[in-house]
Amino acid sequence: MIKRLSAFAILAAAMAFAQSSSHAPKVEAAPINPVTVKRGASAPVQFQFRVAPGYHINSNKPKSELLIPTVVSLDVPTNISVAKVTYPVGEDLTFPFSPDEKLSVYTGDFTVNAFVHASSTTSNGTYRVHGNLRYQACDNRACYPPTNVPISFDVTVAKPTKTSSTTKKNPAQSPHIHN
Repeated sequence: MIKRLSAFAILAAAMAFAQSSSHAPKVEAAPINPVTVKRGASAPVQFQFRVAPGYHINSNKPKSELLIPTVVSLDVPTNISVAKVTYPVGEDLTFPFSPDEKLSVYTGDFTVNAFVHASSTTSNGTYRVHGNLRYQACDNRACYPPTNVPISFDVTVAKPTKTSSTTKKNPAQSPHIHN
């Protein structure tokens, strides 16, 4: 009886470990640096991600419409927008499950770039932008259900600084001597 209980406990622990490792994050997001942007202007923002060793994810432009692309989605406050989102080019790799077909994937570290724009009517202050990276991870044997990695960052909106063109210059002086 004790041997059966010990065997059951070991089996249960092994199953729990296998389940927890299959739910381990396959992609992690690095903290995003805060962005400062002047009203009516744009500023760059970078989203950096790391795919866990042994996994790959489809690029933003997979070679088949049946594959799920990797996409950054953002929920931005009023009068703030994110534009010109650019994804890296995927790496063309073959895998044992489809040796004759090259897939466009991301492995290791990759960066998605974008620009944050504050309209000229945006109030000064700090705003929180929330979003996620949606992806489908695969290893050499199987693909896993699509999932999301949450991301967020702060955008500080400041009023534009005055340029030197608004500085008044002394008028030209007359070369004549006035008495």
